[in-house]
Amino acid sequence: MEVSRALLFEVGALLTTLALLGAVARHFALSPIPVYLLAGLSLGKGGILPVAAADDFVSTGAPIGIVLLLLTLGLEFSATEFASSLRRHLPSAGVDLVLNAAPGAVAGWLLGLSGVAILALAGVTYISSSGVAARLLEDLRRLGNRETPAVLSVLVLEDFAMAGYLPMFTVLALHGSWLEALAGTVAAIGALVAAFAASYYWGHYVGRLVAHPDSEQLLLRVLGITLMVAALAESLHASAAVGAFLVGLTLTGETAERARRVLGPLRDLFAAIFFLGIGLSVAPKELLPALPVAIGLAVVTAATKVLTGMYAARRDGVARRGQLRAGTALIARGEFSLIIIGLVGTSIPAAATLATSYVFIMAIAGPLLARYTGGPPPTAP
Repeated sequence: MEVSRALLFEVGALLTTLALLGAVARHFALSPIPVYLLAGLSLGKGGILPVAAADDFVSTGAPIGIVLLLLTLGLEFSATEFASSLRRHLPSAGVDLVLNAAPGAVAGWLLGLSGVAILALAGVTYISSSGVAARLLEDLRRLGNRETPAVLSVLVLEDFAMAGYLPMFTVLALHGSWLEALAGTVAAIGALVAAFAASYYWGHYVGRLVAHPDSEQLLLRVLGITLMVAALAESLHASAAVGAFLVGLTLTGETAERARRVLGPLRDLFAAIFFLGIGLSVAPKELLPALPVAIGLAVVTAATKVLTGMYAARRDGVARRGQLRAGTALIARGEFSLIIIGLVGTSIPAAATLATSYVFIMAIAGPLLARYTGGPPPTAP
């Protein structure tokens, strides 16, 4: 089989660059996420050094990265504990929707955009990035913190909401009828609820299926099942990340601990590719025209996300500092917002330009604010 020298060189150069940038970020006790995003921005469309040969590798590796991030996050919790947390945080989901969808909708209305564009901006400002949040909780050693279940509950409930929103929005963006949009929404939400119920009641069978004393077998089994479940979730207009998270919830005890160990290096590699891919997908010149409005929208919605996280953490009895950590962990927007942008990109360029600038600002600002607010994470759960 002939090997592309350009592919090998570009992928090697990208990984070396990410290693150097990540080392610098770690030296200053920062999450490497912002520097990975900026690296992608400088190398992608319209950047200083295009990496065309590596595009396929990045576009394939990026979704694997988000799947691995949420899978390993799910391995930290049990399905029973998380189901209880979800029920407790249904009011948090309502607060989240009102506080964070409204600014996008109001901005679209003030700019004189169409109804579909207003709906798009509402979705972009509403949904946090599960991938960024998962990596931040790991980077900042907050997985064992009291506020973390509240953060995860808000993220998963947002993904449930997206399971209804995306089918509806896709139909409307393609000029379909409201009846078609409603049918797609009901089907997607029903499928996701059924998947969660299956994970809760029969997920222990998955643990028995993947358990094996050999690390290679464990890795192949867990990863294979997770990718298939993630693909099924995507086909139902849900989130691949939620599918991966549900698989992680089904594994407990020694199996979960061993899975975390064998998956850790693979997750870190593809997570870096995921964040790089976000930057590569954006042309710098696309960010400039709408930058002033995007900055204003970012300031407002950063504050509303912090309020959302504080409300959710307070429901769990978390102290004020932990509430602030929960809020800043939710600030970043990412993968779902980019999907919405892709749906409106050609038909409503004004909304796509504003949303692109906004998402990139939030993806960079979120990790920085999470690092420098809320105080240092506790050293023990």
